Amino acid sequence: MRSPAPEPPGRRTRLLGLVVLALLAAVAPAWAAPQEGALVVGVHVTLVNRWLDPGDTEGLITPFMVLYPLHDALVKPMPGGINTPSLAESWSLAKDNVTYEFVLRKGIKFHNGEPVTADDVKFSFERYRGSGAKTLKEHVKEFQVVAPNRVRIVLREPWPDFMAFYGTSATGAGWIVPRKYVEKVGEDGFRRAPIGAGPFKFVSFTPGVELVLEAFGDYWRKPPSVKRLIMRSIADESTRAAAVKTGEVDIAYLFGGALAEELRRTQGVRIVAPLVYGVYWLDFLDQWDPKSPWHDRRVRLAASLAIDRAAINQAEMLGFAKLTGSFVPSSFEFALPIEPHPYDPKRAKQLLVEAGYANGFDAGDLTPLPPYTSVAEAIGGYLQAIGIKSRVRTMERAAFLTTWREKKLHGLLIGATGAAGNAAARLEPFLTKDGIYAYGTEPQLEDLFHRQAKELDRKQREKLLHQIQKAVADHVLVAPLYQQAFIWGVGSRVAEPGAGLIPGYPYVAPSEDLKLK
Repeated sequence: MRSPAPEPPGRRTRLLGLVVLALLAAVAPAWAAPQEGALVVGVHVTLVNRWLDPGDTEGLITPFMVLYPLHDALVKPMPGGINTPSLAESWSLAKDNVTYEFVLRKGIKFHNGEPVTADDVKFSFERYRGSGAKTLKEHVKEFQVVAPNRVRIVLREPWPDFMAFYGTSATGAGWIVPRKYVEKVGEDGFRRAPIGAGPFKFVSFTPGVELVLEAFGDYWRKPPSVKRLIMRSIADESTRAAAVKTGEVDIAYLFGGALAEELRRTQGVRIVAPLVYGVYWLDFLDQWDPKSPWHDRRVRLAASLAIDRAAINQAEMLGFAKLTGSFVPSSFEFALPIEPHPYDPKRAKQLLVEAGYANGFDAGDLTPLPPYTSVAEAIGGYLQAIGIKSRVRTMERAAFLTTWREKKLHGLLIGATGAAGNAAARLEPFLTKDGIYAYGTEPQLEDLFHRQAKELDRKQREKLLHQIQKAVADHVLVAPLYQQAFIWGVGSRVAEPGAGLIPGYPYVAPSEDLKLK
């Protein structure tokens, strides 16, 4: 008979949130109700100014909540597909498999009225320094401006992953900024007052508080029907819920368990839960140190078996998430479907005994990607039940991402990424030698990754990528948890919230499709 799971501490946090919901509503900041024609979004993270610049894009989906309304890309994920022509009306690959050409649309403009040109496209690529920049630039031999409306990118050799990196949210390299303006105001000046080519233009930004955008009537796809889009940082989940209930925000992101159910029962409020590309996993950062307990595969497997994923799914996402044993969403090209490890604490304890840790051990910090503290509390509870002690460490999101990127975190980490792409683009930032968040890699995986990147035969390439994904699972390099259902609260003023219009994307988009009643 299956023994009852320990109550995840996160559930107690949710219940406490319900108790204090009314009190928080009373003491929450006194925001004015949204003005006519304006739509206010309560975001779950602290807004930072680097997200205003595509050149700094992280290997995560979070910055794209700002990039989609403010900027535009040559090609990007849209309702029509993962590589939808946008600022480019078309793109093509020559028979040599190394030459890509992009033709810009006629009449496209930046927010200051200047035309978007091929020179801006080349400039944006060359200044790009975010996730995947090293991989992209190593593969590009030449970036040519063929005409004011045409660019040609010549690779050093065939690389079938190029569009997965350049034409999706795997990187920000294909998102275009105005060269003349950037050179005029400088890098810092651009982040303070960015000019983009997206459906909304910059009005003001108070870091950590609020971003205000205004409709750009000359946007090529169509003028937005919402006249003003306001993003407001509300890190506390209960405060976000109160803001939706009172109408102070029209849409708010990321609700779990009890608070999501509370919103679902609130008159005039509805919840939506698009299944996104975001996969969450437990990462064993110190596994690359031979002296660490996590260096032993049996210990990593024990930790994975100790986690009741179904219970966390129900507590955090009302059961809407999709449990998985893979780092790569099953809908991605070249994905290998892998079943999650079962909840088996008895076997987990036996594995610890076999590894020499019959009395458990102290794993140190357990640091979650903010704001997923309750998930970390739940996982910490499950690990404690088999003797692995940890301390949940909370960080501000920007500091967390910087520390993660600089490889300064230790112990355990709950990671997540919702960037689009394919299996290779998903694996690169986290599990390859040059990956922006990789703490180590297996030589076997590195060899397979480089081989697949050069393989033009689709079936052979799929075989190689499947080998990589199977090896990641077999070695238990990470313990995948679930593919996220991203629960929103939507107020009564909203006719079209833009949830799920772009498959796998968690935020409002395309923002020009937003509609108020």
